[in-house]
Amino acid sequence: MNAPKPATPIGRPRAFDADQALEKALLLFWEKGYEGTSLSDLTAAMGINRPSLYAAFGNKQALFQKVLARYSEGPAAYVKAALALPTARATAEALLRGALDLQSDPAHPRGCLAIQSALVCGDEARPVREQLIAQRCDMQAALAARFTRARKAGEFSKDVDPARLARYLCTVLQGMAVQATSGATVEELRGIAEQAMFAWPADPRAK
Repeated sequence: MNAPKPATPIGRPRAFDADQALEKALLLFWEKGYEGTSLSDLTAAMGINRPSLYAAFGNKQALFQKVLARYSEGPAAYVKAALALPTARATAEALLRGALDLQSDPAHPRGCLAIQSALVCGDEARPVREQLIAQRCDMQAALAARFTRARKAGEFSKDVDPARLARYLCTVLQGMAVQATSGATVEELRGIAEQAMFAWPADPRAK
């Protein structure tokens, strides 16, 4: 009786670590922005060829979607944590502190991946630019909702506009990212964060 033939393997195992390759793509997009990062740049940084990139991650835009998700869950995870804090002031302080820590960390490029990628986008990259704009609008809306709850709880006086306050804080955070990319020092970035809190509305309950 003949021995059964071994099962034919389905597909070929990947010759690279997909997680490490995705991390390298994240750092490259972070440094150069979406538009400034070519497929040749990506394959060189990730150590793979184009067919392997397409097979594992899809096209450039699909890869960027995966990078954004990794960024939100990793380096920028402080945003979600800040929104869950018990007071609006604690939320604002945590966002500013998180931005400062992220943008001054020498372990990765300075600034913010989303801001860096949205600043320069041609027509071909319009879907990416629109997604990043929508992402920023979502964060602003989440902050406005958080500050509305804070006003109802008595943290702000009734003349404080939650939507305006949310836009102000987002503008400061985005400005810090641009300043970091332009070479601002840690102390300069910290000064921006501290100045923003000097302008924070007073809590009427503290009187």
